[in-house]
Amino acid sequence: MTNSTSAASARVGSGLRIGVLALQGDFREHLRAAEATGAEAVGIRRPKELDGLDGLIIPGGESTAIDKLARAFELAEPLRERIAEGLPVYGSCAGMILLASDIADPATDLSGAPQQTFGGLDMTVRRNAFGRQRDSFETDLEFKGLDFSAGEEGVPPVHAVFIRGPWVERVGSDVEVLAQVEPAEPEHASHAAPLPGTARIVAVRSGRLLATSFHPEVTGEKRVHELFIRMIRGEA
Repeated sequence: MTNSTSAASARVGSGLRIGVLALQGDFREHLRAAEATGAEAVGIRRPKELDGLDGLIIPGGESTAIDKLARAFELAEPLRERIAEGLPVYGSCAGMILLASDIADPATDLSGAPQQTFGGLDMTVRRNAFGRQRDSFETDLEFKGLDFSAGEEGVPPVHAVFIRGPWVERVGSDVEVLAQVEPAEPEHASHAAPLPGTARIVAVRSGRLLATSFHPEVTGEKRVHELFIRMIRGEA
């Protein structure tokens, strides 16, 4: 099930300039999703391109590759500074990993140094927690904060696609859990020490930072991006 963009949703981002980190991953899909809200969407590859943004999206892809390329393009430190200063950011899949303060199982480079994150969200994530590419799956999620999309039968669930997605193992006191994959789904997980019967956190927010384990940009689900726009405007 997808959620088409209503006339009101297509205007909610009007007047906003939303950057999408365009170093690696499915940034094109996020550019289109941001444009669907009525916002101006621009790809970000250089530090100077961060100027004048109302918000930033960090796409899915390879978190290790995005980390290395961000450092190579001298974007990593400016991103950390902008996030710390309050730049609204939405991270999807790899973007969730890059917004985390801690990674439970960080990749290491040839020297043994662990991958780095931009930080911002006080949480611990585990990479590829639901398994490899062949373990990708779809499910419907109850997702907090989408009251603006309520109909006569309430708020429709979010149809989520998980592709080598992370999950959140710890959240700080200022991080709100928005969605979880319930215990029936972790049979998809291939982690060596799963926690049977435990719901897995797959969407969180803190202030104007938002992160999801899944990819709303690939299903036609527009409401997560609209939620991010409403967070920027102070409406959510």
